[in-house]
Amino acid sequence: MHLGNVYSALMSWLSARSQGGEWLLRIEDIDPQRSRREYADQIENDLRWLGLSWDGFCRQSERSALYEEALRLLAPHTYYCRCTRADIMATQAPHETDGRIVYAGTCREAGHVDGAVRLRVPDEEIPFVDGHYGAQCVNLASHCGDYILRRRDGAWAYQLAVVVDDALTGVTEVVRGRDLLLSAAQQIHLHGLLGYEPPRFAHLPLLINRAGQRLSKRDASLDMGHLRDDFTATEIVGRLACHAGLIDRPEAITPQELIPHFKWDRLPLQDIVV
Repeated sequence: MHLGNVYSALMSWLSARSQGGEWLLRIEDIDPQRSRREYADQIENDLRWLGLSWDGFCRQSERSALYEEALRLLAPHTYYCRCTRADIMATQAPHETDGRIVYAGTCREAGHVDGAVRLRVPDEEIPFVDGHYGAQCVNLASHCGDYILRRRDGAWAYQLAVVVDDALTGVTEVVRGRDLLLSAAQQIHLHGLLGYEPPRFAHLPLLINRAGQRLSKRDASLDMGHLRDDFTATEIVGRLACHAGLIDRPEAITPQELIPHFKWDRLPLQDIVV
């Protein structure tokens, strides 16, 4: 985990606890090329060290049968796609897409019998109200196009897995970084197709470095391996709380002590430089 992950976890935990709710930990380990058990164990260790306790736990790698059943229910809305990333990039007009990849529907009517599984999306607006950024309206056809539910290698896609897990584990609120704001529309649409009630979504301003880049693994000095050497847990929590506008100065404080200070309207809308 790096500081951006810790910040998102802390704000999510505070939002749940301030409402008297439960906070659930989900290990999203469906990508076999990027997931190792020791990574998940370290996340759990870091969260405990920070004082962020959870009330429920699941691993996506153990839930494949549930995703398989959801995919079966979605069959009338899906098709097989054999496009490679190079094929898709060749259809993009960079000046039209602001860097996003929008699938052009190349395989929609091809009738393939194998490949990645894509969901047909409607050419219509999907409105929702974000808990921090307010009213949103997204057209999936122009935002992303038909998107993948299961990769060609059999790995489950993020969008399908999180929708099934949110619904079946009783999630009523999702708190995460604003870089995932527009994907809420994809998930709301999927919830509807599967007959689920979508959760509320609330997105956070991102932590960014001085160059304006979102914090990531490249900011090695801000990962938990380094931070735990230089700061106590309460110092890290206090500095994040101060950056988020919950307290006036970066004093040492526990997550539990922060609960009375948490209010969404205290958080900034603009990204936070650290």
